[in-house]
Amino acid sequence: MIRRAFWFTTGAAAGVWATTKVQRKIRSLAPDALALRAADKAVEGGHRLREFALDVRAGMAQREGELKDALGLSAPEEADRYRELPAGPASPLPRQQERTVLRGQAGRPPGGALPARPDHQGHQSTPNHPNDRNEDH
Repeated sequence: MIRRAFWFTTGAAAGVWATTKVQRKIRSLAPDALALRAADKAVEGGHRLREFALDVRAGMAQREGELKDALGLSAPEEADRYRELPAGPASPLPRQQERTVLRGQAGRPPGGALPARPDHQGHQSTPNHPNDRNEDH
């Protein structure tokens, strides 16, 4: 009798343990759990990549300093940082006309239309678009 009770209890405990284990595995393989785990891994990988990039930058700066010292190129950084750039020539055009000239629209009237010009037959043509020349082909 005690033997039967022992095996019954052992079987019931094993059944509960196996059922719990299977349920946990099913929950861990659910789409929401997989998405959450993937997001956590991606964030963790991003942190590792960022730390790696910071280490690389620090190593680069250290090696650059070593090379500058070895080549005798070390100069005070403060002098370079606050050095003034030479002033360029003043532009004779107002700011708006300067932008227009920079865009390749010099010689156009304010509306943007092209001026009338004679075509290959001597007729005046006024195209609406720079590529529309009213030419016979």
